[in-house]
Amino acid sequence: MSERAGQDNMTTDADHDSADDERGPLRRCIVTRERAAPETMLRFVVSPDRVVTPDLSARLPGRGIWLSARRDVLETARTRGAFSRAARGQVVVPPDLDGILQAGLVRRIMETVGLARRAGQVTYGFVKVREWIEGGRAGLIIQAGDGSPDERTRLLSGARDLPIAVVPTAAGLGAAFGRDHVVHAAMSRGELARRVHIDSERFAGLSGRAVPGSSDQSGELG
Repeated sequence: MSERAGQDNMTTDADHDSADDERGPLRRCIVTRERAAPETMLRFVVSPDRVVTPDLSARLPGRGIWLSARRDVLETARTRGAFSRAARGQVVVPPDLDGILQAGLVRRIMETVGLARRAGQVTYGFVKVREWIEGGRAGLIIQAGDGSPDERTRLLSGARDLPIAVVPTAAGLGAAFGRDHVVHAAMSRGELARRVHIDSERFAGLSGRAVPGSSDQSGELG
């Protein structure tokens, strides 16, 4: 749908800003005006035909439009003209933008898990994951959101300090391992684990789910 400039009644200086100039280590959200590390946020660009296009890897050409990775922020930007103001002109916002973003983040997580699998940096299954936890090898726990809550809690007994990434389904996580379904996985510390953790937090913010583990732990995974 096409946004109408000026329909937002917010009184912040966002009304006069265009897209972030993308210099420096932080980016500013066009809705909340808060600055944060770009990898924790959502970047968009406007295509030649004026369609708002997600850029989850932050690599597409063009000036970026940045949002905090939260459902309410995305909804405000989508319905109150923030994209049009940032782009300084009418733009088309895909009606399923939220679904596009969530699917894209899940895809990124699974691709990264696949890379970790090939590098020998991830294991799966209750017993093997417990072995990694007890042996101090686990840097990140990945769990399927549709797995048994009791079993997921039991796995984490004695490992409350480990960051956790939650993916929607056991079938989706299983696909990364060539299995029908996987509920539990563990990754060793490193860049790949850090990527999965950050993308899972962005997904959780958009889906409105609580994020197990603090975002402050992301730096400990690298």
